[in-house]
Amino acid sequence: MTFKPALIAAALCLGTAAFAQTKWDLPAAYPATNFHSENLVQFANDVDKASGGKLKITVHANASLFKAPEIKRAVQGGQAQAGEILLANFQNEWQIFGTDGLPFLADSYDSSMKLYKAQKPALEKKLGEQGLQLLYAVAWPPQGIYSKKPINSVADLKGIKWRAYSPSTSRIAELVGAQPVTVQAAEFSQALATGVVESTMTSGATGVDSKLYEHLKYYYDTQAWLPKNAVIVNKAAFDALDAPTKQAVLKAAADAEVRGWTASKGVNTKTLETLKANGMQVLPPSAALKADLKKVGDTMLKEWIDKAGPEGQVIVDNFRK
Repeated sequence: MTFKPALIAAALCLGTAAFAQTKWDLPAAYPATNFHSENLVQFANDVDKASGGKLKITVHANASLFKAPEIKRAVQGGQAQAGEILLANFQNEWQIFGTDGLPFLADSYDSSMKLYKAQKPALEKKLGEQGLQLLYAVAWPPQGIYSKKPINSVADLKGIKWRAYSPSTSRIAELVGAQPVTVQAAEFSQALATGVVESTMTSGATGVDSKLYEHLKYYYDTQAWLPKNAVIVNKAAFDALDAPTKQAVLKAAADAEVRGWTASKGVNTKTLETLKANGMQVLPPSAALKADLKKVGDTMLKEWIDKAGPEGQVIVDNFRK
């Protein structure tokens, strides 16, 4: 049996092309329609285009590949090459991960970006030690309180079943006398429908994603904090890329960060309008509630600095400059 030189050349080209293409999985915890997930898909498309198809990233939204708490470990262990995590979820592992979950420290987009810049050097160093690399981070819209009943002061939260999704949200529940119940985003609607949860502190975006207006009647726009999702990559997987592909990833990540923060601001405005349109009362916190929550924030900041030590103090000092 003989092979024509042209066919051999074509077969070799195909083999080389197939070999040159790298595939990454990128698990994420939020619905495909969430602005973070849409941003991830755009990031993946940008990488594909800029790398000339050399690197294909598949985004697995809505905890379809790994649940939220498992994603970081999966990327560290190489089960996924990249992933999106909520930094505040990992505060118990290292206090600095929870910097942006401190209530009333950074309470606007501008102050949240300032806090991110103060936190970033320590964050990049820690992730590097864990075999990870930070690609980009995007803030969620400001967090407010959802409730079945009116909340005029912290006293009204006493005994209420409060959905907690991070160490800081659990601690807030303890400080206000609520009962913390840990529920991930993907199970949130069911927990509300079955009465497992009757209040939470989260963003307008999550409120719309989970259709909280079907179960809860009040949203208090406390602008308590703006937690960030970070997109991380396994450092060995990143280092294995050739120089042009690395550059494509970093450029797409930088663009995704800018685009994501802009999208977050737009989503905040739009989602609060959607909550109202679906019958939810969107209200500013009363003076009493604001004062009570400020005390909670002061307590939690002191506790956090005690645990985070000089590293945490430096971040807060740099943020407040």
